[in-house]
Amino acid sequence: MRYQVAVFLLGMMFLVPSARAENLQAGTAKVDITSPDATKVHDPCFAKVLVLRQGENSVVLVTLDAVAIGTIGYVPNDFLPSLRSRLNDELQVPAGNVLVNASHCHGHVQRDLVPAVMQAVHEAWKKIEPVRIGSGSTTESRISENRRVILKDGRQVDMRRAYAFAWDEEIDSTGPIDSQVGLLRLDRLDGRPLALVYNFACHPIMNPPARGSSADFPGAASHLLETAFDGEAMAFFIQGCAGDINPVRYKEVHVFPDATPLGYFLGVSVLDAIQAIPTDDPQELICSRQVLELPRATDYADRIAALESEREKLVSSLRGTNVNFKTFLALMLQERLHPDYPSLSKQGYLHDETIQREDHTLFDAESKAQVDAYLANIRIMERITRLNTNLALLKKHQRETMEAGNSTLEVEVCGLRIGDFKLVTFPGELTVQVGQNIKAAVKDPTAFVAGYTNGYIYYTPTVAQRANTGYAQEDCDCLVAPSWQLLFETAAVEVLQELNSAGQESP
Repeated sequence: MRYQVAVFLLGMMFLVPSARAENLQAGTAKVDITSPDATKVHDPCFAKVLVLRQGENSVVLVTLDAVAIGTIGYVPNDFLPSLRSRLNDELQVPAGNVLVNASHCHGHVQRDLVPAVMQAVHEAWKKIEPVRIGSGSTTESRISENRRVILKDGRQVDMRRAYAFAWDEEIDSTGPIDSQVGLLRLDRLDGRPLALVYNFACHPIMNPPARGSSADFPGAASHLLETAFDGEAMAFFIQGCAGDINPVRYKEVHVFPDATPLGYFLGVSVLDAIQAIPTDDPQELICSRQVLELPRATDYADRIAALESEREKLVSSLRGTNVNFKTFLALMLQERLHPDYPSLSKQGYLHDETIQREDHTLFDAESKAQVDAYLANIRIMERITRLNTNLALLKKHQRETMEAGNSTLEVEVCGLRIGDFKLVTFPGELTVQVGQNIKAAVKDPTAFVAGYTNGYIYYTPTVAQRANTGYAQEDCDCLVAPSWQLLFETAAVEVLQELNSAGQESP
């Protein structure tokens, strides 16, 4: 295999197991990172820190109410290396033991994040105390939907506010969601909860910019959870494989979009399940980190040419009509409301039956033809709009790839085990099928997958999605070649299996 796994530190993987006899300690803190430049704020964005220590081993987990760790949004590209450098210098936490996950909400956060996060880390470090832990999962299927549909002609179209969605009569089926919510509970020795970690896959994009900066549904869910425990427990949302998962009814236009009810649905599901999870003395704290070299896409020119050719054909297929939007709308309503008698009342048709019946028939047929032609143009226009938007993404990444001057992307694949809770992470927007494939392969009910962690490399679709001729965002807003999927899924399964076996081998 040409593209191999490059590893940091020792051996095939860098695993830091702790002896079973050591007590696990944890501390939490959070800091408001909402940008002071935000012109409107709906709810605050937070950086939350969970510090874990067991013997000489320390792990820092950070969750950000931000769109990404660098590349896009407000978090600068040097944030992660700068944070790791300070953690190593000030607290001797190695780089491989620092995991930062972005919820992918589109909140407006401050750019000077390192001092704010370090403030929270030091606060959590000072408050560290022994804990017992428990893990499990629940389900929540009410708040998410797959943004992609499979059309009857085999193409796939995605749902975005940037362009129109497919027409009902074109749709054949829709993609899956992942309703599983991974859960980790950390309790103080007196039984009071200290931290609640929940992993779920869904884009936090329900609140539009008009509402102001927002942590979206994860912010509402975490607020509910923390309120339920009187502020004694901190809730940490870890984004999963949400690349093609939208909040439900994302394209609804009859009511103003609102993330809060969705967050409450998720929060209540987590609350019900996590209260029933028993906690015990932890067995091990294990962290791993490796670097995977993924092949960059090399087919941009071909894909751009194919898309431009399709667009040219669509433009050429537009046909002139005798109606404009004003007259089209009136004719369409007449036809849809009264298909048998569109242009007159029934009385008028009966009255004219012997005089002008043929004229009425010809007139109605011509009006219907004009309506159908105008509707056909609308469909073509909507397809062109989708193509234009995704063509711009392809051209953008073609430029980026040419400027990069190398054939691979280096990405971190990290693993974390806290007792029975196991997590593997990736910096891209993993689509839901990738996460489901990994979970099915490991067959471990407490093994979970997180995207948007320790970097950002845009969307990472499946091989089938990557070949889609419907040109959805996930297919085009992408830097990697199709072979990335097997490389990552193989590595992720190995990470989770290593975490599991390392725990079993602990004394």
